[in-house]
Amino acid sequence: QVQLVESGGGLVQAGDSLRLSCAASGGTFSTYAMGWFRQAPGKEREFVAGISWGGGRTLYADSVKGRFTISRDNAKNTVYLQMNRVTLEDTAVYYCAATRASSWSDEDMDYWGKGTLVTVSS
Repeated sequence: QVQLVESGGGLVQAGDSLRLSCAASGGTFSTYAMGWFRQAPGKEREFVAGISWGGGRTLYADSVKGRFTISRDNAKNTVYLQMNRVTLEDTAVYYCAATRASSWSDEDMDYWGKGTLVTVSS
């Protein structure tokens, strides 16, 4: 059983930067691909970014490509999401997830964190 705890959310202004962290425990972190998802008010949860177990492959949603960077530190059992040039549309609860599947569909995630809220103001 893997436990995931997100941190780093908060209130930021449009154009600012923010780094989210997700600490994992209870499992072999380095054997899971890790992803970040988000759910904005009134919308369905969506994929944001994913990283392979070794960190060599990443994938981004078009809406964040070029602004967000996902990374991981397997020695610290932690995955990060560096968010740059945030916009009002980035306001959401951000969740990290762990998977051994080869897709980034919600239903293929094995474990989820409880989320951290990011609010972007103008």
